Amino acid sequence: MSNQVIIFDTTLRDGEQALSASLTVKEKLQIAYALERLGVDVMEVGFPISSPGDFESVQTIARHIKNSRVCALSRALKPDIDAAAEALRVADQFRIHTFISTSDIHVQSKLRKDFDSVLEMSVGAVKHARGYTDDVEFSCEDAGRTPIDNLCRMVEAVIKAGATTVNIPDTVGYTVPSEFAGIIEALFNRVPNIDKAVISVHCHDDLGMSVANSIAAVQQGARQIECTINGIGERAGNCSLEEIAMVMKTRGDLLGVHTNIKSQEIYRTSQLVRNLCNMPVQPNKAIVGANAFAHSSGIHQDGMLKNKNTYEIITPESIGLPKNQLNLTSRSGRHVIKHRMAEMGYSEQDYDLDSLYTSFLALADRKGQVFDYDLEALVFFSQIHEEPEQFKLKYLSVQSGSNVMSTASVRMEVGGEVVNEAAVGNGPVDAVYQCINRVTGYDIRIDKYELKSKGEGKDALGQVDIVAEYKERKFHGMGLATDIVESSAQALVHVINSIWRAEQVAEKKEEIQKKIRMETV
Repeated sequence: MSNQVIIFDTTLRDGEQALSASLTVKEKLQIAYALERLGVDVMEVGFPISSPGDFESVQTIARHIKNSRVCALSRALKPDIDAAAEALRVADQFRIHTFISTSDIHVQSKLRKDFDSVLEMSVGAVKHARGYTDDVEFSCEDAGRTPIDNLCRMVEAVIKAGATTVNIPDTVGYTVPSEFAGIIEALFNRVPNIDKAVISVHCHDDLGMSVANSIAAVQQGARQIECTINGIGERAGNCSLEEIAMVMKTRGDLLGVHTNIKSQEIYRTSQLVRNLCNMPVQPNKAIVGANAFAHSSGIHQDGMLKNKNTYEIITPESIGLPKNQLNLTSRSGRHVIKHRMAEMGYSEQDYDLDSLYTSFLALADRKGQVFDYDLEALVFFSQIHEEPEQFKLKYLSVQSGSNVMSTASVRMEVGGEVVNEAAVGNGPVDAVYQCINRVTGYDIRIDKYELKSKGEGKDALGQVDIVAEYKERKFHGMGLATDIVESSAQALVHVINSIWRAEQVAEKKEEIQKKIRMETV
């Protein structure tokens, strides 16, 4: 049996479907590139049949990713499988992942079928998928609550039908490690053709045991783990990729297995997913939380000064956690910025030096010294604004106080035309938002507003994340500035440009469909 555990990342499928606002195609591609750089073996990037947007994002990622295998999800239905194959066919190598429920409660209450009918559907789905690729994965949804006799029958049948990977999910996070290990052990003992496929596990964290259950399964012979960055996903989330990777790296002597994950990319990938998905990471989160390498106890601090191994079993450097430097000012040249970016692991293709340097100088003039985390924030912020912008904020001014009505004035560029507007509001941010809404004419409702500090001290950058609803669809916007009113305005402008681009896409699709209808007539 191989000592390598395949890392199957489902951040862009299971993780993305649990977000408050959907990611754009470009944002999904950014995450896919980061996952490829991280070294994931397989990335599940969407559910093509679910929507035209999901189909487009799967196809776009499949076209660009070369070093990881791209996978798409489908129910055990021919139309789903056909859609997945069509979206993936532009890839150099791809996997179709089809699934159906197998537990009694799912089969009887959700599917309203009997197990034999479900077994027949599963075999048919695998055979149909094999018509498109020799890399087919089948999942027994809610396997953790499936009677073991039925589970063994299903696994044997789908392997015989051509499944090369069989996934055993603990879909609702119900099992405990010894119980889940027993399920995997039983499969290896009772399924005669088990050696013809890779056994995979997909554990959820409803009871906080997804990582422990996954490790227990590996110890019984499973050789693929399905997981997400930062553990994001349905309900309490999925098995956390960074935790799984570092468990195997740190305790390889005990487990006797390894992964292809480049651990130095973990922190950067975690930060990217956190920012793009607008999904905060709890401070005490293992591996990537803000307190993961913090030591407050005097006894701990004394031990660390004497020998870091006394209280640190992994080092910050092993996950690519950057060290904060205090040597970047407005007098720093481009070569210094390029050097610092290289030291943090960024290649020249990851950012535009001219754009970054211009933003760096503006920030350095405001706050004096610029930190590594400031540079990373500027890179990320410039990346999300690379797409065409119909609306640009050129100027804003606010007046606010305890005994005065908050007023704001803005100047915006709308499709090349300059528009000025003024408004009053319930506070400076609301006043600016009233101005911007008057300029754009969009009827937007703000569902969520979050302000957080990027960096340390009084000169830290203020990052504002908002989730806004427009025509029953939710959009995420982010702004970054030393002034929180300005970052708030940038976040709303980001949302407005996303809405405008979505409308442009919808109009183009309608034109194409109208042309097709006319040609048909």
